Amino acid sequence: MTNYPCAAQLGQGLSIIDVPDCPIRFLILTCPTDNTLPLYLSAFKELKVTDVVRCCDPTYSTEQLEDLQIKVLDIPFKDGSVPSKSVVHDWLQLFQSRQLAALPVSANSEQRPTIAVHCVAGLGRAPVLVAIALIEMGMQPLDAIEFIRQYRRGTFNRPQIAYLDGYKRTRKRTANSSESSLSYSLKRMFSFGKELSSH
Repeated sequence: MTNYPCAAQLGQGLSIIDVPDCPIRFLILTCPTDNTLPLYLSAFKELKVTDVVRCCDPTYSTEQLEDLQIKVLDIPFKDGSVPSKSVVHDWLQLFQSRQLAALPVSANSEQRPTIAVHCVAGLGRAPVLVAIALIEMGMQPLDAIEFIRQYRRGTFNRPQIAYLDGYKRTRKRTANSSESSLSYSLKRMFSFGKELSSH
């Protein structure tokens, strides 16, 4: 995995979810405050963060982010719970628009844009949204959970795991879609899922 000096300074506060062949990255983080936000801004610049998604109540002003042309999307839902259909809709709208804007996949992973997502501790709500994006790209639900846990330990509670395990993708995968190459890449690199072995 690529080293990001600014991100490394924040330690466990940031987890970069970097999926092979995906045109964007995800950044799961603990909730900034007005006092700590400046510490995150250098990492946001380094990782080319385009959007910050807040799954919890606001704890900081968005002015500094807006000054950097970083958009903020507020889609809060209850701590320890799963997202409503409207939250999932808003999340997928953002994810899919950023994914399309970032295609084709850059050969240089450091040039790819990043969507940052946070709740309070970055262990439940934010990882659930990232897992939904991975499932939409073709990853099996339990594989998405394990993939995220490789980068951020302690994520997901039982209701969230059950929700993700039953999550149904909103779009079908086609033979020529980017999901197919993603699935093949993940199968080759991580030996994920029976469905992936069909390639």
